[in-house]
Amino acid sequence: MSVPAPPTGPTTLLVIAKEPVPGRVKTRLTPPFSPDEAARLAAAALHDTLRTVLTLPALRRFVVLDGRPGPWLPAGIHVRPQGAGTLDERIAAAFAACTGPALLVGMDTPQLTAAALAPALTPGGWDGCDAWFGPAEDGGFWALGLAHPDPRLVQGVPMSLPSTGERQRARLTEAGLTVRDLPSMRDVDTAEDAAHVAAAAPHGRFAATHTRLTRSAVR
Repeated sequence: MSVPAPPTGPTTLLVIAKEPVPGRVKTRLTPPFSPDEAARLAAAALHDTLRTVLTLPALRRFVVLDGRPGPWLPAGIHVRPQGAGTLDERIAAAFAACTGPALLVGMDTPQLTAAALAPALTPGGWDGCDAWFGPAEDGGFWALGLAHPDPRLVQGVPMSLPSTGERQRARLTEAGLTVRDLPSMRDVDTAEDAAHVAAAAPHGRFAATHTRLTRSAVR
């Protein structure tokens, strides 16, 4: 795969997400949380993530959604439906719909801050850089940016494994791309993750929702 010319123009921001419906999201939180409570945590995580995305400089901002928009969707965020297939295919399709630099994040890191993504979004963030990679503590990745959104850079990478991040980053470097790293973050998958992230970002809706749910559980 040849290395293309340097990118031009501002970055498109993508948030890949699932509608927070009980029984369909954050199923690894149950137990101790009920399916309804897990969905409430997912909605709060999505709210916090999208609010941060709204503060970031971008060409356009999209939630790439499996499901339907709800009250968690703020003005200024456009909706694109997710493609079909496995997660790698859906991420690849999200990039394929973009022209120019694109940066994708998930809904599982409500502790996301503008500072964490600043290196990729400041003027010159793509100078001498073909890809940005944000590793997750569980071995996956929470962010992926491509100067030229080629779906082949994601298709076929096995997802949801402890080696997913390593394999995705290797796919980029094996394609001859210059990769820069963003800070490592912890995804919210388990109840332990949720407690850790709520403590790390105590002022967001996710933390407030987590506090209400855990307090009610001990009454």
